[in-house]
This record gives sequence, C-alpha cells and structure tokens, in this order.
Amino acid sequence: MTLDYQLEPRQIAPGVWIFEGSDGDFDRSNGGNILNTGFIETDAGAVVIDPGPTQLYGTQMRAAIERVTDKGIARVYITHRHPDHVVGAQAFSDSPVYALPHTRNALEIDGEALLDGLFRLLGDWMRDSQAVHPDHEAVPGPERIGDRALRFIAWGGHSGQVASDLAILDEQTGVLFAGDLVFNGRAPTTPHADLDAWRKALDAILAMRPQMIVPGHGSAPTTMQAVEETREWLQWLETHLRDAAQRGVSIGEALTLPIDERFSDWSLARHEYVRSVNHLYPEYRDAVLHWNTERAPAP
Repeated sequence: MTLDYQLEPRQIAPGVWIFEGSDGDFDRSNGGNILNTGFIETDAGAVVIDPGPTQLYGTQMRAAIERVTDKGIARVYITHRHPDHVVGAQAFSDSPVYALPHTRNALEIDGEALLDGLFRLLGDWMRDSQAVHPDHEAVPGPERIGDRALRFIAWGGHSGQVASDLAILDEQTGVLFAGDLVFNGRAPTTPHADLDAWRKALDAILAMRPQMIVPGHGSAPTTMQAVEETREWLQWLETHLRDAAQRGVSIGEALTLPIDERFSDWSLARHEYVRSVNHLYPEYRDAVLHWNTERAPAP
C-alpha cells in the first residue's frame, strides 16, 4: 500500500496557506493527519507552522510548499510539545526549527516516549520518523521575516501553565495560527493542560480579535466563535468535575456522567471527556479531601 497524505495547500489569505486535517483521532487510516498545519510566504522563504506528525507528512508537506513558492524554507515553527505537531520537522532539517523554551525542554525529556506512542498508533506511517529537538528558541514579540511582519505570542494553557503554547499572527492579513489553544467543532485535548491559564489565553485572543483563526484541530479557518466555544468547554469541564468531586462521585462514576448538550455534536466529545476525567479528576477529588481534612474538628 502506498502511503500518501494527499496534501493540498489551500490559500486562506494573501500569502497564507493551510493544510486541513481530519477532526478524528489518531489511527492507521489517517496516518495521524488530524491537525491543521500551514505556511506563510515571504520573499525570504516560507515560514512553516507545525510540520505534522510523521517524517512522511513533513516530506510531503515540503513538496507541496515548493509547488507554491520557489523561495525555499526560511524557518519552521512548532507551536507546542505534542508530537502530531512536531515529528515532521525532520523533513526540514536544513532549515532552522524554532520552539518556545518550554517546548524544547519537554521534547528533550519526553521526545522518545512521545515517538514510541505514535509508532504504536500509526505503524508504517511512522517509518523513518525520529525524535525532533528544535535548535532555535522562539522569542515572543514582533519580527520581520523577509517582507512579512509577524508577531509571536507565548501563552499558557493547552500544554502547560506558563509560556507553553506559541501562537503566530500575520500582521498583514490578521490571520492567527493559534495552535491547540483553539479547537473548532472538536473536543479539546487536556493531557498537559492548565485550564485557568488556557481560559486566560482565550480571553487574550478574544481581546485581540484577529481577522481569521487557524485552530489546531477542527475545520479551518474559523472565526471568534470557535474561541468562545473552546472557552465554554473548558469552563463547563472545570465546573462539572469540581461539582462531581464535591458530591463524592468516584472517578468511575465521573467517567459516565453526561456531557452538556451544547457539545453533543462535537467530534470526539465523549472520547476527550473520558481522557480529561482521567487526567484532571484526581486533582479535584484530592482538593475536596484536603479541604475536608482541614475543616475536620480536632480530636
């Protein structure tokens, strides 16, 4: 069987292109192509944003970029630590690869383990894939690359508490590549999440009001509604889990609780809810136990 992601770049604004993935989960039918990636054209070369989940994806992404522009690759940016956004950087080894310090550190520590997980899930799609270690530090603030003015923003939330998630704003068009801070019609993932920091990042995006948003997962591009809906999910999830813990619900019972009907038609809503209970519920349960212990009368 020939493995082919059939990547076709789609222009969403002048000089701004995306590759839209499916809204499903990792499996061998999609080769891990479940995210949105992209690039911005400059006269110094393309600025690549999230090179994808496998060496093969990165190779085919690069070939597709080179069909659009003959300027080469200026830089590659990785928005956060999760491997579906990282591994394809192998195909751009002759270009500088940038990530925030938090991401670089996480990949140094956990890169091999994350890669092993993808090999189990994706099989032959991962052939020749290796752990990636970005060699340049992404610095928040404005920067001109060739003829393009970009703004790099470090927020926390999806993959850690502080400065763990990189967003990239193209000043010319107002397109914001939000990474996994924003999901559209697909339930957010939370394995390394800090929900409070994540909501604050979404509040900052709402205040910024970009013209267009490329979410990490789900239909792209999208509007501010996806930012608001991502925030609503996170707020509901936190309130829901805290209330369940205060009622003494066990983790097994919490796994089966209903999902708010606002999210009933979202892709992977039940799947990601179950994952989030496993990731997050022990913290809420332990907080209640600690509170009850502190309030217990002295013997």
